[in-house]
Order: sequence, then structure tokens, then C-alpha cells
Amino acid sequence: MRKMIYSSLLLSFLLILPACDTLQGIANTVLTEPSITEIGQGLKDALSKGAVKGANALAVQDGYFKSAYKILLPSEAQMVSSRLKVIPGFEQLENNLLEKINRGAETAAKDAAPIFLGAIKQMSIQDATNILLGADNAATAYLQKTTSQQLYTSFKPTIVNALDKVGANELWRKAADAYNKIPLVTKVNNDFSDYVTNEALKGLFAKIAEEEKNIRRNPGARTSDLLKKVFAKQDGNRK
Repeated sequence: MRKMIYSSLLLSFLLILPACDTLQGIANTVLTEPSITEIGQGLKDALSKGAVKGANALAVQDGYFKSAYKILLPSEAQMVSSRLKVIPGFEQLENNLLEKINRGAETAAKDAAPIFLGAIKQMSIQDATNILLGADNAATAYLQKTTSQQLYTSFKPTIVNALDKVGANELWRKAADAYNKIPLVTKVNNDFSDYVTNEALKGLFAKIAEEEKNIRRNPGARTSDLLKKVFAKQDGNRK
């Protein structure tokens, strides 16, 4: 009889044990799985850090000019420079213009971070979840969609002022006007602030995409417990 009781107790224990393991697994999942609120906050934190870091990296001396995001001259400016380099005063036109337009973009980049932060603040929970489980540039694509027009509107006058300040506009106008006086040439526009604005924004979003990819792929770039928890979910979905 005693053996039967022991056998029954042992059988009951063995039946209960898997259930306990299951409950423990559920508990661990609940504790480690980020909530919807945490996903939203974590994504906003990551985006804010990446956007500010990216903008600030370009808003310094040589941020554009001596980086992978250097703004090159438009084809018509290269043509004008090539044609005028034999004329006194225009020998270094291409080099001077290159430096000046990049200096203008560096000045304008200082206005980018507040615009990005405003867009991030308005992000919905659904946007955040889609971004977390999206491609390496999903957050950057979201910012492009939501801030491009506002950035262009903000950047354009800043670019114009910056190009005026460093003498780029004056230098280009003189060169373009001199070129346009050459017989039988196709006239060129002596205002290229629109081109510089668009190229500056292109470099800005490329830099932010780089920062986003770093946070997604490099656990060491996740500088808070919340970021580690939220992006662990992304890591799990990549497997």
C-alpha cells in the first residue's frame, strides 16, 4: 500500500513538473518581452540619439567637406570650371566652389536636429512597431517621409545665407555670368542653392541611416536597458 502511495506521488510530481516549466517559460517571456509602450519609447529614444548624432556629425568643420557625404559640384558647374580655368581669377574655381558649398551645408545642418526630434515625438505606436521589425533603414525612411519637406523649407534659406556668408553664391554668379557671355554656349543658371540644399539633405539622411544600422546591428551601441530590451525583440525576429 505504501509503495502505491509513493508511486502515485511520484507520478503526480512528474505530471506537474512540465507544467511548472511551462509557467516559468511564460513568466520569463512576460518579463523579457517589451510592451507596446516600451517599444514606442525605445524606438523614439534610439531615433532621437541617431538623428541628433547624425546631424551633429555633419554640422562641424569638415562634416561634409572631408567625409563620405561630401557634396560634389553639379555637372554644369564642372563644365563652367573646366571652361574658365584658363581665365585669370578662375584658376581655382572648382576647388573654391567645392569647399564653399560644403561649408554652407555644414552651417545649415545645425538646424536639422530639432526638426527630426519634432517628427519623432509625433510617431505613433504602430509606426514604432513597424520600424522596429523593419529593414535596417526603416527609421530613416520614416524620417524622410515625415520631415523632407519641412527640412527643405528650413534648409533652403539657411543654405542661401550660408553660401552667401562663405562667398559661394557670389563666386558662382561671377563664374556663371562670365561663362554665359561666351558666344554660342548653352546658358547656365547662376543660382545653385536648390542643388546644394537637396544634396545636403541627401547626405544628412545617409548619415542617419548609418547611425540607425549601427544601433540595430551593434549591441554595444544600445546604451540603456530599455534599448537593449526593445532591440532584443528585433534580434529575435532576425533569426
